[in-house]
Amino acid sequence: MLAALGIDSMEGLLIDIPQSLRIPKLELPNGLSEFETMAQVTSLAARNRVFPDRLTFRGGGVYRRFIPAAVAAVTSKPEFYTAYTPYQPEASQGTLQAIYEFQTLIAELTALDVANASLYDGATAVAEAAMMAYVHTGRKEVLVAGYMHPEYVEVLRAFSEGRGIKVRKGSEPTAKTAAVIFQQPDFLGLLVDAPDLTKRAHDVGAIAIACVDPISLALLAPPGQYGADIAVGEGQQLGLSPSYGGPHVGFIACHKDLVRRLPGRLIGASQPSPRVNSTSAARKRRPTSARTTRSALWQRAST
Repeated sequence: MLAALGIDSMEGLLIDIPQSLRIPKLELPNGLSEFETMAQVTSLAARNRVFPDRLTFRGGGVYRRFIPAAVAAVTSKPEFYTAYTPYQPEASQGTLQAIYEFQTLIAELTALDVANASLYDGATAVAEAAMMAYVHTGRKEVLVAGYMHPEYVEVLRAFSEGRGIKVRKGSEPTAKTAAVIFQQPDFLGLLVDAPDLTKRAHDVGAIAIACVDPISLALLAPPGQYGADIAVGEGQQLGLSPSYGGPHVGFIACHKDLVRRLPGRLIGASQPSPRVNSTSAARKRRPTSARTTRSALWQRAST
């Protein structure tokens, strides 16, 4: 095996690890039993310093978040967690209500008009936003500005390849550019000049797409404030567990002028009577939905 790797000894495997970080041997007495050895190793491991209260770049945007116990208690209630889907609004008012509140939260955080019921993950949201820009402008170039999450870029390229859309990196859009996509903060945690990138996109008639951390919007300017047309991002930060890296939940929001381009579902609210509120799937972009009647699409169900 060493020959196949092109090295002469085990020392060659460790060449990239500085000598100061290497442990030549464990501080274990001779002649210990297995039980005694494990106890000693556990004691040595306890010397490691961990910082659970500090943020780290490890995880590429997926981190352990504090989730209040009330969240699990509420979401596990039958009213909010049933086997029924939003296709059956008469039996899933709890699910529809939860999605409606999620849409409202995202729209308020991003300062945009409309948010959909969610997407697969943050990477998918970026790609879907680019497809919205492609359909809206008819142009076949997407510009990625700054250092965006590399996995997001790979998914964007996969979505674009079959449609003949060119994905390039840079900060200077042209008349052929459908959208300028930037991440705020970027993958390295640095802030970009979002207003400037948005202006550059609009100057050439392109769509400005901001990929944002929803938690950061408590401090940073929301996309709608600096004129971004679409806001997307990963919702794991809102309180989901890492789940071995995902997928988690993506979000997307836009101005009302682009609402017809939004993928997925929109959950709407209605008031059939003065003291009754209800929710339903107001819009669904799926092949099965295209064959349903208008009355089915706008079905109203009272609680």
